[in-house]
Amino acid sequence: MVSLEPDPFSPLFSWSPILLLLSLWTCPGSDLVDVLRGRVSISLPAVGARRPGAPLPDPTIFISSLCCCFDQLYRFLVRRTGSKFNAVILRRLFMSKTNRPPISLKRLITFMQGKDGKIAVIVGTVTDDKRVYEVPAMKVTALRFTETARARILKAGGECLTFDQLALRAPLGQNTVLLRGPKNAREAVKHFGKAPGVPHSHTKPYVRSKGRKFEKARGRRNSRGFRV
Repeated sequence: MVSLEPDPFSPLFSWSPILLLLSLWTCPGSDLVDVLRGRVSISLPAVGARRPGAPLPDPTIFISSLCCCFDQLYRFLVRRTGSKFNAVILRRLFMSKTNRPPISLKRLITFMQGKDGKIAVIVGTVTDDKRVYEVPAMKVTALRFTETARARILKAGGECLTFDQLALRAPLGQNTVLLRGPKNAREAVKHFGKAPGVPHSHTKPYVRSKGRKFEKARGRRNSRGFRV
């Protein structure tokens, strides 16, 4: 007959609880070890669900660190000045990369025509454009400049400013022009909208190639069932 009472001479019951936990901590392959060390994941209700309070991931560490630095500065400016310009800058600093599209040098020059002496402000990246041959002298504030865009602006006698420098020059946003790049210029946006083939739809289909041999059968010809 098997006794259910614990054996006082058993090694498991002779150890103190602290020694038992230490031994399990160093024992590989134990489920309790994974629980204690935090290796066991938490089952979330839906695929892709985020734990409340978890920080949003940002692959651009450099830009995110810059945003954190400027965040403190513009929080202070919004609180002390009440300027709408500073509130817009603060809100855009928190936006995702998709909502901080880059702006080209050509578009920047177009928007700044007739605005001499003013500072262009872009919460995003300024990129070079080889279609532009002459760059006028401009003062530009941005989160980031590409190497060639910065070189061309400086060579033309302009200035590339950071947001802390802008806060010293224009704490209320005076003599500034707030600009943004085209948010819907991404290739992915061309696939959004009504289904391809539906009347009055200009949505780009997800096809391997647009040619004679690709998805031209049923639904594309009257001789193959129907045509939309």
